[in-house]
Amino acid sequence: MIETVHIYHTNDLHSHFENWPKIVHYLKTKKHIHKSKNETVFLFDIGDHVDRFHPITEATGGVANVELLNHLTPDAITIGNNEGITLPFEALDRLYNHAQFSVIVSNLFYLDGTRPKWAKPYVIKHLQNGVRIGILGVTVCFEQFYRQLGWMITEPMANIKETLEEIRGKADVIILLSHLGISDDEWIAQQFPDIDVILGAHTHHVLDRGKLVGNTLLAGAGKFGQWLGHIELKIDSAQKKLVNKKAEIIETKTIEKEDVFTIKWLDQKKAESAQKLNEAVVELKEELRIDWFSDSPFAKLLASALKEWCDGEVSMVNAGVLLESLPKGLVTKGDLHRICPHPINPCKIMVQGDQLKEVILQARTKEMEQLKLKGLGFRGKVMGRMVFDGIETVMETLEDGKEHVKKIFVNGKHLDQNHVYAVATIDMFTLGPLYPQLSRVKNKIYFMPELLRDVLAWKLSKQFLQIHQ
Repeated sequence: MIETVHIYHTNDLHSHFENWPKIVHYLKTKKHIHKSKNETVFLFDIGDHVDRFHPITEATGGVANVELLNHLTPDAITIGNNEGITLPFEALDRLYNHAQFSVIVSNLFYLDGTRPKWAKPYVIKHLQNGVRIGILGVTVCFEQFYRQLGWMITEPMANIKETLEEIRGKADVIILLSHLGISDDEWIAQQFPDIDVILGAHTHHVLDRGKLVGNTLLAGAGKFGQWLGHIELKIDSAQKKLVNKKAEIIETKTIEKEDVFTIKWLDQKKAESAQKLNEAVVELKEELRIDWFSDSPFAKLLASALKEWCDGEVSMVNAGVLLESLPKGLVTKGDLHRICPHPINPCKIMVQGDQLKEVILQARTKEMEQLKLKGLGFRGKVMGRMVFDGIETVMETLEDGKEHVKKIFVNGKHLDQNHVYAVATIDMFTLGPLYPQLSRVKNKIYFMPELLRDVLAWKLSKQFLQIHQ
């Protein structure tokens, strides 16, 4: 007898709740239809459902995201880096206290090596016909970030191998919830052929019909709830063997109806969150202006704040992280969240002068200033001018009309290419391909769990007239 199992999966919502009511309506409808046919249905989320860019998530510490998932009743989820390293230790440790689903992540531990009570290395689901489905979960290993927050994250490939050995003989079909990215998923499929399906996330890849690597089916449903994934498994229940599998994605904009309860619930949470973020920070006597393409006062204040917070010799930050000017008058936590929504941490890195020079030359190009960046924690529109504190550049105009950095001064002296400078900046410059010279630096100190807007609130309260409650 052949049994049909349906798997629906979401990933990397990043608190883009505008698509969630459609997803909920669609999945509830499909779940009812499949069950009426006596077909098994599983729902999974593959991490980064939480993103502190959204006021609801910011105000509730991600608890509202868990409540939304509870309404949908998924069978299991894994966590992404946004759950793992943008929330303070205590916030993550209590995030799933009231979750009505399993949280599967085998490579996250307390610093003493014990596993959090809310996390499981795997789950075995038993179908009515006796077929056993093993569900594993892993998340991306940002070791230094996790350690500073009070967690131990381990290399996921070793955990996958260990978990597979543990469930050997206990599962007939194996599914991996992977918040690692498409390249790692492809490698896992080659190294661990016992895994039948990998539900992927993190790199926001869209696999229209899935991707077969060996005999393993890879799936990925993009980002922001723009798609959701569906996998259909055909299982020979007599032999307890998977005989066919296929994947598809559903584009959310093609879904016509929305879940009314979810819409009303989100509206209520928006109002509650706005009230919670209405706490006063400071009162400005004049506008604090931002211009993405000049050394404007607001950007200069942020550069100064970073230098002081991180105790750097110099500092650098792109003006594009500040989305709006702050008008004269009362400034609230909600205002700072609106104009600086990024889950970005301050950091200090030790950079040799010749490398710092290359970074400054690259940063001061029109191409970099106009770059429309997506990812690395950045939630803005354009990179904007790199603004410094302690660094002065003397520009010259070339014959072709382009500006070029002629001289660089550090705290009033010519830049010393052999000196190692303590540079206060933001963590996204130390990750990925933006500035390879900075991502390769070994000596990095991240300041956590404070985000960039926390540093901004501290500086504003310190520099301007503070409101006394």
